[in-house]
Amino acid sequence: MYGRRASQLLKEIDSSEAGQLAPFNTDVFDQVIRECSEHNSQFQSLIRKMVEQNLDIETTRNEDHYGAAIHHLSLLRNKRCLMAYMYNRAEVILSFRWKVGPVLPHDIQEKLHFSEKEYFKNHSAAIKSYISEMDIDLTVDMVPPKDPYIQVRVLEDIGEVSLGDHSVSLTKNSLHFLRRTDAEQFISQGLMEEFLE
Repeated sequence: MYGRRASQLLKEIDSSEAGQLAPFNTDVFDQVIRECSEHNSQFQSLIRKMVEQNLDIETTRNEDHYGAAIHHLSLLRNKRCLMAYMYNRAEVILSFRWKVGPVLPHDIQEKLHFSEKEYFKNHSAAIKSYISEMDIDLTVDMVPPKDPYIQVRVLEDIGEVSLGDHSVSLTKNSLHFLRRTDAEQFISQGLMEEFLE
């Protein structure tokens, strides 16, 4: 029956946990592509047959017309299913950039098709380019901060550090008012903490 393989891809998406990916189903995906090619060649053949018989394609209602309509609609349905499959996977892949960073863990990479790996790599490069161009790290806080500067207390001697256009001496127990993006790397390493009064 037409469309059964394509619907299998959608059932796979529907049955997987939100935000998780099943391995890319290359076998079924390729079968649907072959089925689309078969529908297209059958459709073209039936239309060619009607033209050779000098029948008006728009108004003629015979078995060739209905056969062509079935193949055309099956082709469109398969295409929509393939696009929905790829779109849903792409959305999850994009979310990985924000959840796990610019390098995917090996277990996730194994589940991706080579084109999806390339898609992730290009997306990460675009984000990296934007971050460097705007000079703000979008990956620090998923909720926008109220103030780009925070007050921090140094927990261990770090020494003289160059932060953008100036340098600061970060000694133990000293308080500083720094850009959030500059302080975040030290906070994540446990060398300083945000100081809340």
